[in-house]
Amino acid sequence: MYNHNLIEKKWQKYWLENETYKFFDDPKKQKIYILDMFPYPSGVGLHVGHPKGYTATDIIARFKRFCGFNVLHPIGWDAFGLPAEQYAINTNNHPASFTNKNIDNFRKQLQSLGFSYDYKKEVNTTDPKYYKWTQWIFSKLFEKGLAEIRDIDVNWCEELGTVLSNEEVINKNGYMVSERGEFPVIKKPMKQWVLKITAYADKLLDGLNEVNWPESLKSIQRKWIGKSCGTVIKFKTENNIILEVFTTRPDTIYGVTFLAISPEHELVSKLINSNNMHECNQYILNASKKSEFERKSNLKNQTGVFSGSYAINPVSNEKIPIYICDYVLSSYATGILMSVPAHDERDFNFAKKNNLPIKFVLKTDSHDKPFLGDSIHINSPILNDLNISDAKLKVNKYLVEKNIGYEKVYYKMKDWIFSRQRYWGEPFPIIFDKNNKPHLVDDLPVCLPECKDFKPAKDGHSPLANLKEWLSVNIGHKEYIRESNTMPQWAGSCWYYLAYIMKQDNGEYIPLNSKEAYELFKKWLPVDIYVGGQEHAVLHLLYSRFWHRFLYDIGIVPTKEPFYKLINQGMILGNNGEKMSKSRGNVINPNQIVETHGADALRLYEMFMGPLTASLSWSDEGLNGVRKWLDRVYRYFDSHISEFGSSTNNDLDHAYNIFVKNVTNNIQKMNFNVAISDMMVFINYCYNSKIHNKSYCVNFLKILSCFAPHIAEELNSLLGNNESITLGEWPSFDENKTKLANVRMPIMVNGKLRDVILVKTGTIEDEVLKMALQSPKIKNYVSEKKIKKVIFVVDKIINLII
Repeated sequence: MYNHNLIEKKWQKYWLENETYKFFDDPKKQKIYILDMFPYPSGVGLHVGHPKGYTATDIIARFKRFCGFNVLHPIGWDAFGLPAEQYAINTNNHPASFTNKNIDNFRKQLQSLGFSYDYKKEVNTTDPKYYKWTQWIFSKLFEKGLAEIRDIDVNWCEELGTVLSNEEVINKNGYMVSERGEFPVIKKPMKQWVLKITAYADKLLDGLNEVNWPESLKSIQRKWIGKSCGTVIKFKTENNIILEVFTTRPDTIYGVTFLAISPEHELVSKLINSNNMHECNQYILNASKKSEFERKSNLKNQTGVFSGSYAINPVSNEKIPIYICDYVLSSYATGILMSVPAHDERDFNFAKKNNLPIKFVLKTDSHDKPFLGDSIHINSPILNDLNISDAKLKVNKYLVEKNIGYEKVYYKMKDWIFSRQRYWGEPFPIIFDKNNKPHLVDDLPVCLPECKDFKPAKDGHSPLANLKEWLSVNIGHKEYIRESNTMPQWAGSCWYYLAYIMKQDNGEYIPLNSKEAYELFKKWLPVDIYVGGQEHAVLHLLYSRFWHRFLYDIGIVPTKEPFYKLINQGMILGNNGEKMSKSRGNVINPNQIVETHGADALRLYEMFMGPLTASLSWSDEGLNGVRKWLDRVYRYFDSHISEFGSSTNNDLDHAYNIFVKNVTNNIQKMNFNVAISDMMVFINYCYNSKIHNKSYCVNFLKILSCFAPHIAEELNSLLGNNESITLGEWPSFDENKTKLANVRMPIMVNGKLRDVILVKTGTIEDEVLKMALQSPKIKNYVSEKKIKKVIFVVDKIINLII
């Protein structure tokens, strides 16, 4: 057994001292930008799930360097965030010290795993030199009218002392709680900065057609954006209140038997009849305590209460009741829906529960369930005998002509609440005048001031609001007040892939808005391969696409999309198939694996577990097996070192060339587990061979170094090579030598193996059949019996059915 601790520390030291992985932008080479989703440097450090994606990108980066590509493969830290803030609140220590300590630990762990990063390209979102450009991008959004302050109901978490985005709130037992810590969340009206991501909804949808992403992830984003093309129809109440109702099925207007309005709608109070006041107010109060997820997810048990008011159908002139329903959200469309129980499952269930009429307006033979298909219209005077598509066109034209409706597009996606009431985040480059009008600060960055009390105020104000000297600004003899909120953690991660390109060895950044930066972006964008978890499908990926498209629109970047090919690596589960967590006691620390088995064994095992995109269970037995194979590789080289030479033969040439061909193909396809199998097959052949070709074995080490760089470097040095193995070229193969002159052909009779004969490669069926029938063994089975059928695969098998 080789000493992995000694060998791995030796080569990690060598790589750092010799700057083996230093990035050099070679204009003569073809570029490839390979990117990991950069980590949040938490206090617990890396878990075994991190190396799965990082090892995959490291393999591709090393492979592409061998192939002569100009490879950009950086790493950095998404370092603002609530955990550091909570640490500061609990310990009264500055979050920067906690964050920097965690970053040092993460970097040390990454280095211990042998990843080929150039750490001078490292970015840190908490660095003022970095967030200067986060602030600059916000400034441009503000100038273009895409950032504004609104009075809105926000998700307020008092325990965390901050506003949370909808994506950061989860449902637990019917109540809203924070995703981090599962603290109670309530709705609270506050002034908040909002980014108008909805203005980019169509561009974000269109952009999905330009990228090579998993279709499942594209579908998630499309559903989140939720484009609905429909019609707004004006219903009038008996008191002449106009209710604008949104529907995607205006053709069913004659089937409407009630309206459903959101409990938060501004017109609700005007619709509640005095006799229904108590019941309605209690219902509205209960609805306010539910999460949006709960309100819209229960399709079969929707609730509502009659308001006491009625509306008039503007087409049929029928009188229909108005219900207050918590499954209707005021934030989507107009906040009022027309309900057609005969042709909508949710409406059907609600109507059954509340004894409301069910009126079919599409022809169907069954009236005991809603009809959801296409058919001709019935009971619809101006639409009878038309299908859905034609009926929509006709009714929309009618509604517009009568000034009782208009076509409209709505999106489920909401504008991005961009304020957080906390200290540890990017300050806004905003000051307010005495009239509370916001103005941009020109001198960037606006740095976080020193702070001793990190606790947010109970009234929702940020800790920065307590720093009176910092808050007050005097410009041109005028007094201004700084914005005391900070940006969300997602801000810094929206553009970090650009920062790697801008980052220089001296720690400075080429200005984002410079011609030099634009030329570099032209060269390096889009990111060619982006690897990370599917949990970022909505938040990070949607937000970064929004910012990137905005930067494209203002001429800062040359591409519409930031990431061309996206790969979601699967999770590593506990050995019982469950997700790893502290509470389950099944968390595996990579530090321990590096200590007991070595970094190479960990890297190799995580790639050998199965396909990169699959979520697979950890196996100690599998890890041990991979380590034993590395020992086997080391023994082969160590025991045959004096026998390596230049000799070869046809069999060895074939084994080597087929190995290089297969492993190259599998690495290109990211079939890393199969590529490892290719290496295992070749080493087995080498053990059984009497000839040990040095050139072939050095090339094997080059391939191995992509997966297990430490042992590959060590064995390469044992062979007398003084340079790092990473500086070589990728092995080539001779296609002609991948084919044997002769192959051993199994002969089967009725599916059972009866003999094996030697035939020339590519021999046709008739010739193989003649040879088979000349075999004494086959003659014994076939004799004079009639051959009913021959199953033949060239160079593989012949099966005689008698």
